Amino acid sequence: MSESRKFIKVIEDFRCGKCGYDVAGRGFTNHCPKCLWSKHVDNNPGDRAAGCGGMMEPVRVEVDGEKYIITNRCVVCGHEKRNKAAKDDDFEVLLEIARRSAKVAGF
Repeated sequence: MSESRKFIKVIEDFRCGKCGYDVAGRGFTNHCPKCLWSKHVDNNPGDRAAGCGGMMEPVRVEVDGEKYIITNRCVVCGHEKRNKAAKDDDFEVLLEIARRSAKVAGF
């Protein structure tokens, strides 16, 4: 039997653990819009059930139609999570991560 992956909307403001930016949550906010780092707190979106708590580095950016998808990797346990970029994300940082990940992939 497969586990249900219900999204739990949680509106929380937080201070980014990487750059210190004060982020206003909207219920779908899962990363800092300034540096795009995240924190490993969920197993499924909004459940706050991950015991790790490590910082999640943005390691890849992919284009899916007109959307950008950010992949964050936990620096503690290695767990990877894909998330849609938000409209208020720093586009220059998004591009830098895309350039860096393309270079690592050999492009």
